[in-house]
This record gives sequence, C-alpha cells and structure tokens, in this order.
Amino acid sequence: MSYRPTNTPALVLKGLEKHFDKPAVNGLDLTIRGGEFYALLGPNGAGKTTTLRIVAGLLRPDAGSVSVFGVDALADPIAAKRLIAWVPDEPLIYEKLTPFEYLEFVAGLWDIDAATAQVDASEIIDILGLGPHAHERCNGFSKGMRQKVALAGALVHSPRLLILDEPLTGLDAGSSRQVKTVLAERVRTGVTVIMTTHILEVAERMAERIGVIDAGRLIAEGTLDELRHQTGQTANSLEDVFLDLVAEQSAAA
Repeated sequence: MSYRPTNTPALVLKGLEKHFDKPAVNGLDLTIRGGEFYALLGPNGAGKTTTLRIVAGLLRPDAGSVSVFGVDALADPIAAKRLIAWVPDEPLIYEKLTPFEYLEFVAGLWDIDAATAQVDASEIIDILGLGPHAHERCNGFSKGMRQKVALAGALVHSPRLLILDEPLTGLDAGSSRQVKTVLAERVRTGVTVIMTTHILEVAERMAERIGVIDAGRLIAEGTLDELRHQTGQTANSLEDVFLDLVAEQSAAA
C-alpha cells in the first residue's frame, strides 16, 4: 500500500512528560513529518524508549499531548493505534506458532480478509528471508530471526507510522541488509519510520532527519549537515557530531 504525501505531520509531541524515580521524558517537543525516515538518538537512559512507548500507546504520559496524523492519541488511542506499528528491541511473538501462522493471527486481529492476509504474509516472509523457516515453530529461532518475525507482524496491517526500537540488534549482516531494504522501501511508499539505534552508521546512511535527546529533552535536530553546522564539524561523521552534542549538553547541565 502507498500513502499520498500529506501536510499533516505524522507525529507531534508537545510538552511530553513521564516520571519514574526521576524524569524520563521532560517537556519533550517533537514534530516528525509524514513519509520521512527519522532517527531518534540519545545515550542510554535519555528517554528514547519511554517516548516511543508513549507514542505506541503502551505508557500514559504524566503531561503533554500526542498527535498521530492529526489523531489525538490520548483521547482516541484506538484510532491512533490503527495507524501505528511498534517493534520493541526485545521481540514479543507467540513462540508455538510458525511465522506464517503468526502473521495470519496478527492479520486476524486487524480484521484483514483471510485471502488477502495469506498473500501479504507470504510476500513479507519472502522479503525478509524467512521463506525457508515459514513453517517452523518460532521457539527455536535466534533473537535475530525473532526480530524479523516481529517486524513482519508489524507490517501486516500496512501501518502509516512504523516505530522501531533498535531493530538491527542481533541481526547478522545479511539479515540487517534485508531489514534496511524493507524499511527503505516502506518509506518510498509514504510510510513514516521512526527508529532508535546505537549503530550510528545506519542512522547516518538512512535517516532524512535526526533528533538527539538527552535527559528527556530534544537537544538537537536536523539533517546530518545541519547537525554538523551546529557543532562546527563540517566533515565529521554522525558519531563525532553526536558525541559532541551530548558532551555540550552535559557540560551545560
């Protein structure tokens, strides 16, 4: 499925806050355009996963607002969730099912026609290189294989907003390339992808815009060239730029 370009942002966060023992998300403002590949970066404990779990409807914020393609996700969470797919860094799948059975099950939850679901499941399985294992039980799969099954399940209902928390963790080089190819293709069809990753080379190569958060706040945002300009490093890698931005934030705190 392809989505037409829209002027409505895919995601708007305003004044987002979530506290545990200390603030995890601290007045975060963030706007992500429809149809873009956005990398959300930050050191461990910066609030990335908490933010994405709030967007996915798995956590309720203490304050602030969440809008998904114009839908108030806090007032109408079901409507927002229909537009979203969430893939955590620790994939959660039904291990007694095969990949094909799992995708059929997920499609049923979204009330997708069975015949359509079978065709879509077969296509997604092949694209992600799961074909040889399509009818094997998932309980014997490696973490990387489970990650691909979870991603396949997230794609079944053709989400407009795909949220991925460390999607390449545990993948070998071949599987990583397959996942990156799938994500790039989805963006070409108008899907918005938000990804966290510690593999900064991937963000540098794939993301149209990059947001850097620390201590629950957005400290920098833009294209790689814009971030380079902000730090005065006109030719450095994203890793160098990222480390400088975080160091500047720590020094100012």
